[in-house]
Amino acid sequence: MQVPVRLGILFLCLGFTMQPAKVPDALKPMDEGGFARTLASNKGKVVLIDFWASWCHGCRLEMPELIKFQERLSKNGFVLLTVSMDEPKGVAAAIQFLKEQHAPAPAYVQRAKNEDAFIHTVDKEWSGSLPATFLYGRDGRRAASFIGATDVAKIEAEVTRLR
Repeated sequence: MQVPVRLGILFLCLGFTMQPAKVPDALKPMDEGGFARTLASNKGKVVLIDFWASWCHGCRLEMPELIKFQERLSKNGFVLLTVSMDEPKGVAAAIQFLKEQHAPAPAYVQRAKNEDAFIHTVDKEWSGSLPATFLYGRDGRRAASFIGATDVAKIEAEVTRLR
């Protein structure tokens, strides 16, 4: 994004930076252990984990709104993590979509040896349908689940309740 010089100087004087958002060049593999470690490493933050796939229409509609939401709240201890459920042949499309949407890095791809075991690690009640979004409080415990395309206002209300 090009910022006029005067505006750029004003941003710098006010202490803002104009660094481009980190966009993933690759997806980090995630298995059951990686899921648990990722949650643990974000303890103290409100974490929203979005499971999606490049071929999922509802996922592609929901993702831009989740990214905008993350951009608004990232300074308040909020983290959006994306986990692609694409097969290996779909990873390039997933990365391209995340780049087009300016999604935050890191981004992940599910690579468990047993997909059902991975899904049940996330939530024993989750069938694996997409999109699926899970909200975790600062204590690392799940606070809400959103299965299927969900109005971001509903997700935002739950996040606000946790902040």
